[in-house]
Amino acid sequence: MPPLMEVDDLRMHFFTRDGVVKAVDGVSFALEAGQTLGMVGESGSGKSVTALSLMRLVPEPPGKVVSGDIRFKGESILRMSEKEQGRLRGDRIAMIFQDPMTSLNPVHRIGRQIAEPLRLHKGASKKEAWGAAVELLAQVGIPQPAERAWDYPHEFSGGMRQRAMIAMALACDPEVLIADEPTTALDVTIQAQILELMREIQARTGSAIIMISHDLGVVADIADHVLVMYAGKAVEFGAADEVFCRPLHPYTWGLLESLPRHDADDGGRLSPIKGQPPSLINLPSGCAFSPRCAYATERCCSEAPHLVEIDSGHSSACHFSADKDFLNRSPHSATGKL
Repeated sequence: MPPLMEVDDLRMHFFTRDGVVKAVDGVSFALEAGQTLGMVGESGSGKSVTALSLMRLVPEPPGKVVSGDIRFKGESILRMSEKEQGRLRGDRIAMIFQDPMTSLNPVHRIGRQIAEPLRLHKGASKKEAWGAAVELLAQVGIPQPAERAWDYPHEFSGGMRQRAMIAMALACDPEVLIADEPTTALDVTIQAQILELMREIQARTGSAIIMISHDLGVVADIADHVLVMYAGKAVEFGAADEVFCRPLHPYTWGLLESLPRHDADDGGRLSPIKGQPPSLINLPSGCAFSPRCAYATERCCSEAPHLVEIDSGHSSACHFSADKDFLNRSPHSATGKL
């Protein structure tokens, strides 16, 4: 039986006047029902473009899938007609977008926008869909949901708009939920409520979740597997416990070192990754991370590494990830803690 969703060597490039932007450049993963995949990496690493590609929401042109495939229950989404893709979106595959203000229609009431997928995909009556929309607003923590459902997006705060977007994505109990920074604008109390709600829906429906976040703590809390992305490529993949407690790639080391730690001996001083992510038009030769990597060698600067399995289910795109002496240099080799 095929995985619920499978991405095979996906390459989404943007063709611009300045050159070809390799936003997603050879990403592969499989997602089973009931699993949660966390995608982490700096801004510009390709996480959101990967998510939009799964939903077929990248404008073409300038974007184009130059190779690879995206399969849902064994059927290629890339080969589906626009009408078939439309039946998937919002029903079987749903997405919580990163910026709710650009995703909500400013001239329609919040309740109507949440009710719309229920009427479109589930055949609910206007009254049934409106009642379900009010209930969903209550579930995501909107006070006085029956009254606030009549409001327009500009009458909601940023955090409330984010919760409304979450309610809209959850309306049809999707089989795959793609959450792009779903808790960024929320305080920690509401954040915890939203994550718990996503867990409850996953337990009830067996849905799979793709969680995209800069917050490694959130990903560590909710994800079963983690995909670390850099410059459009996957540089590490594995079970969440393995990636956070025994990271194999220097970029993952850097992300973890950038987190505040309450048990640090240096008083919690952060160690940011030096430099900036590379231009996706003019990538450096060899490993894209080599200009920022403190452990880079001449081989790193001339030969691009491939994502290979180092341990069972744990892969890394670093020439030295299989070298135990090299891994002992990791700041996390001794602590084994996030």
